[in-house]
Amino acid sequence: MPDAPSRGDFAAEMVDLKGRPGPPPGPEGACWQADIKPAVIETVTEQVLVSAEVRDAEGRVSEPAVFASETRQRMIAERSTIWFRAPCPDQMTPEFIATVQRALKARGLYLLPLTGSLDGPTRAAIHRYQRARGLDSDHLSLAAARDLGIVAVDLGGGR
Repeated sequence: MPDAPSRGDFAAEMVDLKGRPGPPPGPEGACWQADIKPAVIETVTEQVLVSAEVRDAEGRVSEPAVFASETRQRMIAERSTIWFRAPCPDQMTPEFIATVQRALKARGLYLLPLTGSLDGPTRAAIHRYQRARGLDSDHLSLAAARDLGIVAVDLGGGR
C-alpha cells in the first residue's frame, strides 16, 4: 500500500526581506504576495515574596508571608513583512476560485456552496489550510495551490 501524502511545509516558501522593500527578486514571470508576520511577545507572570512569614516563640505563624504578582514582557520576534509566491492575478478567475473552494470543501475546510468569489469564508478556509502547514496567511500561496492539486508543479522559474 502506498504511503499517505505528507503535509507540505509552506514556511519554507516564505521570504523575509528584513525591512527591505519587496517583492523579492525572483524567477521571470513569478507573482508574489506580501503579508504581515506579527510580532511575538512573551508575557511571564510570577509570584514574588514581598515579606516573609513571621513566627512566634512557639513556631506558629503569626503573620503569613505576603506575595505579589510581577509581570514582565519581552519581544521574541519583531513584526515583519513576509513574501511568498502566489498565483498571478490573471489566474484568479471565478472558475479558479471555485476550484480552490472545491478542493478545500473536499478536505472539510470550506462548507458553503461554490461561488467562485474570494470572499471571507473562502479566505478563512485558505487561512486554516495554510496555517496548518506553516504559512499564517489568508492569501492563497502558490505552494498551497500546488498542494491542493489545482496548479501544476513548476519545474522552471515562472508560473
